[in-house]
Amino acid sequence: MDALCREYGASDEERLALVELAKAAKVQGWWRSLADPIPESMNLMLTLEDEVVREDHFACMYVPGLLQTRAYAEAVHRASEVGCPEREVQHMVDIRMKRQELLDRVEPPHIWCVIDEAAIRRIVGGRGVMQEQLRHLRAMSERPHITVQVLPFSRGAHAAAVGSFAVLRGPKRELDVVYVDLLGGGLFMEKPGELDRYRLAFEYLSAQALDLESSAELITRISKES
Repeated sequence: MDALCREYGASDEERLALVELAKAAKVQGWWRSLADPIPESMNLMLTLEDEVVREDHFACMYVPGLLQTRAYAEAVHRASEVGCPEREVQHMVDIRMKRQELLDRVEPPHIWCVIDEAAIRRIVGGRGVMQEQLRHLRAMSERPHITVQVLPFSRGAHAAAVGSFAVLRGPKRELDVVYVDLLGGGLFMEKPGELDRYRLAFEYLSAQALDLESSAELITRISKES
């Protein structure tokens, strides 16, 4: 973890805090026993999620990974990782499904998702897979620790036109990290200015999005149209 933090340019204070977090999170976690290796960016994500208390997600292309069905996740990985062997696709989907177990903890983190309307209208994996995914998303939004808002097309330009991101909030504010998806991996940012920028963007996105009831109604309506 220390070397990984240095690679990502973390300050000494941030590096020490993350190292302590990794120790507390028992870095010899379930992902360490996997037969196949995982990318270092995913290793850090799993370590952080072991202690996260809240995750704020903005999704403009796909339903957030923590709320995906297996069939939908498979379709996403096949499309995103062109030429990737099926064994590797299944390996990454297995990890994604295992990650979702944090939603069933006795004290789960609060997952707040703002999802662009495009993400729930895009047919991924075929109509049957998409309908199942939207029903699952609707059901998950009923859980007390999961908040789902839809950002409708009618809102026009918004605060995160550059793409999807997640703010991982740790037990201490200085442990917060921003994660941005990239082809073949992801980018972590933890500088105060970067964190403030993404926190503010998420607040604006949430304010622009539909309220919970209207979001649920739109998801249900689109699932019937798919």
